[in-house]
Amino acid sequence: MENRQNTFDREFHEKYFYGGRDLGAQRRDGRTVFKLWSPDADEILLYLYPDGGNSKHMRQVSMKPAKCGIWTYEAEEDLSGVYYDYEIRRGEKRCRTADPYARACGANGSRSMVVDLKATNPDGWEDDRRPGKAEDPLIYELNVKEFSWDPAGGFPEEVRGTYRAFQYPDTTLNGDGVHPTGLAHLKALGVTHVQLMPVYDFGSVDETGPRDQFNWGYDPMNYNVPEGSYASDASDGTVRIREMKEMIQSLHRNGFRVVMDVVYNHTYIRDSWLDRTVPGYYYRHWEDGTPANGSACGNDVASERPMCTEYICESVMYWAKEYHIDGFRFDLMGLLDVDLINRIRREMDEEFGRGEILLYGEPWSDGASPMENGSLPCTKDNITKLDTLIGVFCDNTRDAVRGHVFETKEPGFVNGGKNLEQDIYCSAAAWRFGDKSFTPKAPTQVISYISAHDNLTLWDKIVETMEPQNSFHTADQRVRSAYRLAAAIYLLCQGIHFMLSGEEFARTKEGDENSYKSSIEINRLDWSLVQKNRDILEYYRGLIALRRELPGVRDSSEHAVSRIGHPILEDGFVSYRVDNAGSDKWEELLIAFNASGRVHTVELPEGKWELLADRRDSFLWKNPQTAGEPYDMAAVGAAVFGKSRK
Repeated sequence: MENRQNTFDREFHEKYFYGGRDLGAQRRDGRTVFKLWSPDADEILLYLYPDGGNSKHMRQVSMKPAKCGIWTYEAEEDLSGVYYDYEIRRGEKRCRTADPYARACGANGSRSMVVDLKATNPDGWEDDRRPGKAEDPLIYELNVKEFSWDPAGGFPEEVRGTYRAFQYPDTTLNGDGVHPTGLAHLKALGVTHVQLMPVYDFGSVDETGPRDQFNWGYDPMNYNVPEGSYASDASDGTVRIREMKEMIQSLHRNGFRVVMDVVYNHTYIRDSWLDRTVPGYYYRHWEDGTPANGSACGNDVASERPMCTEYICESVMYWAKEYHIDGFRFDLMGLLDVDLINRIRREMDEEFGRGEILLYGEPWSDGASPMENGSLPCTKDNITKLDTLIGVFCDNTRDAVRGHVFETKEPGFVNGGKNLEQDIYCSAAAWRFGDKSFTPKAPTQVISYISAHDNLTLWDKIVETMEPQNSFHTADQRVRSAYRLAAAIYLLCQGIHFMLSGEEFARTKEGDENSYKSSIEINRLDWSLVQKNRDILEYYRGLIALRRELPGVRDSSEHAVSRIGHPILEDGFVSYRVDNAGSDKWEELLIAFNASGRVHTVELPEGKWELLADRRDSFLWKNPQTAGEPYDMAAVGAAVFGKSRK
């Protein structure tokens, strides 16, 4: 199979396609069956080891070729706890590889492990159930190590930065018993979904090295195995599995659904287990044989090829079923094909019920990537071809509010940008009108956000554009006002809402816009900011709670756009009205955003209007007062009015 990247034609797919979801090492009736898909292999040897380190093999056996390019070996005993890898011969060339279908592995993933998955289940796992389906999801992105590393978080020292930290749901700031941190903080904030940054086995951290190593983890090694650096023991393949399940169990118990950040668009290195088993098959190439690099990571996974599609679909379903994962965030989804993501949506709905599993991703890539056979990428341009329950991150809203993500000094609406009023208004209706290049079918397709792990935090961006001479720890009141205004704009948009951990208390990375391998000190969640920036935290809490009182902004139907109208767009000022049918308190809303730097007078329509939130207090709605007519808005801030039904 010379020039392999160009030989995977229709005839190859028809001859070698295998749809059985039993690849890897499977235990059956006291026996163990190994299956590997490697159509061009001339010989495959299976090596068995007592551990996942550098020990010599206990046994070497030859595997047998079978139909569809499958190689098999059946052991007469249950080999749970035994580690293994393969040696593949093609002509005179030999290569060693772990199992790309492995469910467990040793430290750093170079040896796979046969695992009894039931034995890894924590007590009560069979009774674990996802919390009730949230009508208005709020997704909170966090990294396992970042979340609990800071001593101020109140987590026991021995569990900081690990899966086990999530077993402590009642932590407080420096253990003061007063100010919640960790899961208690998330619960008070109103979070419904916790999105875990990569927790599959990734290659950029030495699992046997110092605890303070850090990387975001967008570097897949073993797609179906939890990361070992977050476990108490990376050398025992069962420990990481059990502790990740315990984390998910605790999150469920505390009312959070769990979203897994998955990276199927590229692998850590091109010389992956996938490529060693079937060279060239799992990756895209240009016609001249050059590897595609739309990921900017040196390789692009060929998601549209049948066995690659099967691999990804099987992997996602495995996490959902075995680990009780409630949703998936697809990294660089613009490198994956529309048919694949729609198929995952369909299979998840068939298995768990329509919409029970949340699916969304980044509708872009870092460059072009050649897809085969007319496949279409999951980009914003193709959003109408995606199921209405597949969401995409809306960079339109992000950039309109805070300024272009790649231009540090370019401001958005809240921090001095010009001619952005129409974009702010379009954001309110989840871009159902306005930008003709982005035409979502319903708010369920729009992930509304203004910060994520990538790029500058919201706080750092606003400081850089408004007070660049100040440090990131001493920004003045102008920055704080713009920050609260940014929060009000996106949290009152229609759509699904997403936020970076710590955004609610002005998280800073001190201007580091790409902290993927920066120190844990830069990346760690600084829990002391809970108290230092309590005014901002309370503003977020009030907005999130208010949103759930407003059917007009929570409407996720295809007809939700009809609720929003009567815009007033002036220099640095935006207001609009919202049909709030479904509320027993306020039949209509008037929402206004002022970034002009000048007091702005708002003329309220006829009726009794109550002030529900202003630039400082987002809890006014709990004891609303009749708004003065006309109402003078502060120079920078938001105002939400409700027309009382009484």
